[in-house]
Amino acid sequence: MERGKLIVFEGVDGTGKSTQIDLLKLYLAERGKKVVTSFEPTHGEWGMRVRAAAVSGKRLSVQDEVECLLRDRREHVKRLILPALAENNWVLLDRYYPSMMAYQGATGGDVAEIRRLNEIFAPAPDLAFWLDIPVQEALRRIQNRGQKKDAFEQADFLQAVARIYGAMDMPWWRRIPANGEIAETQALIRCEITMCLEPLWAGSN
Repeated sequence: MERGKLIVFEGVDGTGKSTQIDLLKLYLAERGKKVVTSFEPTHGEWGMRVRAAAVSGKRLSVQDEVECLLRDRREHVKRLILPALAENNWVLLDRYYPSMMAYQGATGGDVAEIRRLNEIFAPAPDLAFWLDIPVQEALRRIQNRGQKKDAFEQADFLQAVARIYGAMDMPWWRRIPANGEIAETQALIRCEITMCLEPLWAGSN
């Protein structure tokens, strides 16, 4: 049985992750791929604890965030990610454990330990795209959408998040400049997909 591919999109809010996922889903579907999309934190019990606290403006402690996010991810991996991959789907995720490394790392968590705890049970991505734009531009986009900033969306904090993203060095990690036109960003993503996964392309459906 062929195994599907796990493609992850990372970056601070406002970088266009959802837009790029939608475009890649269309591109893959046109080529006969089965595609499943999802996001983290999920809307399950543990993910919603973190979301609700952030929206309220008062985050959980970093230890509680790590615990909740690990529980949320375990459920997500078991219930959706692994079954979808086993059925030869391409799984496109809006955030995964690199987000936890960056956000909880910027809050004082141990980045290497966070990665280790996740990789005990969470499959590594085939590719992960960090959509990189200046933090001030990301905040401007959030404001233009009329969204209220949550407790994570503060300039100094997001600068620290971006620094951790920029220091990541995993074989499947790719930085994608995302401050230009949407089509330009998507072209860079598709190029990486083709270059990195083309040897497997013909065998996956």
